[in-house]
Amino acid sequence: MLNGLWLGFFVVAAIAGLTRWIGGDPGVWAAMVESLFAMAKLSVEVMILLFGTLTLWLGLLRIAEKAGLVDALGRALAPLFARLMPEVPRGHPALGLITLNFAANGLGLDNAATPIGLKAMKALQELNPLPHTASNAQILFLVLNASSLTLLPVSIFMYRAQQGADDPTLVFLPILLATTASTLVGLLSVALVQRLRLWDPVVLAYLIPGALLLGGFMALLAGLSATALAALSSLLGNLTLFSLILLFLLLGSLKKVPVYETFVEGAREGFDVAKNLLPYLVAMLCAVGVLRSSGALEVLLDGIRWCVEGLGWDTRFVEALPTALVKPFSGSAARAMLIETMQTHGVDSFPALVAATVQGSTETTFYVLAVYFGAVGIQRARHAVGCALAAELAGVLAAIGVCYWFFG
Repeated sequence: MLNGLWLGFFVVAAIAGLTRWIGGDPGVWAAMVESLFAMAKLSVEVMILLFGTLTLWLGLLRIAEKAGLVDALGRALAPLFARLMPEVPRGHPALGLITLNFAANGLGLDNAATPIGLKAMKALQELNPLPHTASNAQILFLVLNASSLTLLPVSIFMYRAQQGADDPTLVFLPILLATTASTLVGLLSVALVQRLRLWDPVVLAYLIPGALLLGGFMALLAGLSATALAALSSLLGNLTLFSLILLFLLLGSLKKVPVYETFVEGAREGFDVAKNLLPYLVAMLCAVGVLRSSGALEVLLDGIRWCVEGLGWDTRFVEALPTALVKPFSGSAARAMLIETMQTHGVDSFPALVAATVQGSTETTFYVLAVYFGAVGIQRARHAVGCALAAELAGVLAAIGVCYWFFG
């Protein structure tokens, strides 16, 4: 899938470049070649900050793990999982791995979450009576993964910081609200198909407080101006980020964890994860750069913009759609589209803010399906694709709507 997508970018760019050249634009080839070198350079610049970010957060996550925070979360969520995944026995290793995977996803560490998620999927496969067919528990786990359950989008903050944003955490609340919508739609769609008893008293004990808290929070936000919303998002983003770091360190210290040595141990893993991403980042950024410089991307956006104008809608969000269109297929391609949008329109422009929110509230649906199910040999996905795509669409629509609310 990624091979075809990447090759397609270059083929479409070549056709668009040839069309422009025949139409009297001889400089198109020079622009396309220049974009290759420019994007290769940008890839390295992005990677420098990515090295630090992943190293920092995987080090802190290791402290939280050794301090027992992950186990505590697993125990706290055990009654909920028992209802949502009734075929998984209480205390099974899969539940702890699922919790750790959700923790990494919640912190926006999608690259770190993947290897943990693969371990969780393999643990669930041990309980699967039909090895080539996805079990209900595996589908729920995958759809919640594909719904991008992100509470603290550290990676998005990092990309915004690298591109020179004055306040990298400005999109904290928009992403939180949009990812809540995508996760809720993912959960409800799976529950509908699998006939999960969401009205079970234990499930409601988890969901109702969260819904009331979110509803009250939304009511509070509704009375604020756009300027106040942006300021609140910035404050909460930075406060949450630092409070979480302090919580990990203090809890580790109270539990007699050697925090420095443990941090370094986890940081080494973060360094290994980060260094493996550079080739993928170079590949996708260069492909997207050529696509943009050939004029092909602009032709696509002009077509969408024309349709949106025909409906009488505002068209500013259209520039962010490349990120949304490729996200189901490739995280690296969507990341490249996000960075390219920031470069082209400005890191704090409306299209860049929408693209960042989309990136933080959606997931690489087909990639997740291929990797997670492929790792355990599942060939029949059942209702996983439909439910995951429903969550993806909800995330994109919510991201656009929330950004008009906050920044429109």
